[in-house]
Amino acid sequence: MLDARDVYGSYGVDVDQAIKTCLAIPISIHCWQADDVVGLEASITGVDSGGIMATGNHPGRARNGDEIRFDLEWVLDRVPGVHRVNLHAMYAETDGLAVPRDELAPVHFQGWMDWAEMQGLALDFNPTYFAHRLASDGFTLSHSSSGVREFWIRHGIACRRIASAFAARQGSDCVINHWIPDGAKDSPIDRWSPRSRLKTSLDEILREPLDGAVDAVESKLFGLGSEDYVVGSFEFYSQYATQSRALICLDMGHFHPTETIHDKLSALLQYHERLLLHVSRPIRWDSDHVVLFDDNLRAVFAELHRGGALGRVNVALDFFDASINRVAAYVIGIRATRKAVLAALLEPVARLRALEMEGRLAEKLALLEECKTLPFGQVWAQLCSQANVAGAEWIEDIAPYESKLSSMRLS
Repeated sequence: MLDARDVYGSYGVDVDQAIKTCLAIPISIHCWQADDVVGLEASITGVDSGGIMATGNHPGRARNGDEIRFDLEWVLDRVPGVHRVNLHAMYAETDGLAVPRDELAPVHFQGWMDWAEMQGLALDFNPTYFAHRLASDGFTLSHSSSGVREFWIRHGIACRRIASAFAARQGSDCVINHWIPDGAKDSPIDRWSPRSRLKTSLDEILREPLDGAVDAVESKLFGLGSEDYVVGSFEFYSQYATQSRALICLDMGHFHPTETIHDKLSALLQYHERLLLHVSRPIRWDSDHVVLFDDNLRAVFAELHRGGALGRVNVALDFFDASINRVAAYVIGIRATRKAVLAALLEPVARLRALEMEGRLAEKLALLEECKTLPFGQVWAQLCSQANVAGAEWIEDIAPYESKLSSMRLS
């Protein structure tokens, strides 16, 4: 059997370079898969989720910051490449005190910063504009009440300062992503005023330049309780990001059920220097299923590689499934994302582009089909070996870890 290097090399692809490049691309791991988006706030009990819901009741949910970090360490030992960790503001550690969200400060994330430094990780961040009594009617930064808006503006400003502190501590930028659940369940008459208020609120939040804090704004088609109208639509944020310092965040599940995002990349990157990508897997709706190495995911990274834009996108994960082992879900999704990056880098883009330019479209299509059966698995195994992580053997670790959690986390 031919070595995978020789097979890919016959198509002009350098396997060793592809592995090196793939391992160096950071993937930001979301903390909220570990605890079903519950958070660590002392007063969280009984507050509406604000359009975010993890379904299932598999045993072993992390209940505090130490348990989340314990799970993440298990995960990091089983995934290859460079990683970051992405926090929401609701994961502040306040020693049991109910610190208002507009008073959060870097000190409330000291434990996270210390842990990240010990692990050699960088942190990203998100304000939490949901799961709060002042978000219970479905509006925050676009609320008709100036008092409610001002609270959430102060929260956004506080979070940007926390992100800047993360950046200073870790010596690299911290991406801070702003997603709000604001919207209406059914047929609002006034779609104009909330969007005007949202723009004004965001302008105030982003007014102060802060070293290391890289802001992003995230659109959504609909959410639970905002099925008819979402204030922060794709059209709104794509324009807002163009006229502000913010990146636009594309979440793979935030568009029409049959709409994919890969075709948007070459359009948006004509006007934006960078984008934030949230890797997720919707099934019929924005259900944030565990990411798999499927056609949609492969198309996103193939498009980025074909455009030479892999270095212009911040890659972050955003899924949560409480129906299966949570740490296994992490590993599945992270490895799937890394596989999609590798598959893109192994595509013979130069040869495919030449065939297309010469009008040899049948040959281009034939080559794309042949690429599907090239020995990708051998290259993935080599990548895992170089990164000192297990191949498929990691699956054997799931049951012992689950047994350990069941005895430690009775709930």
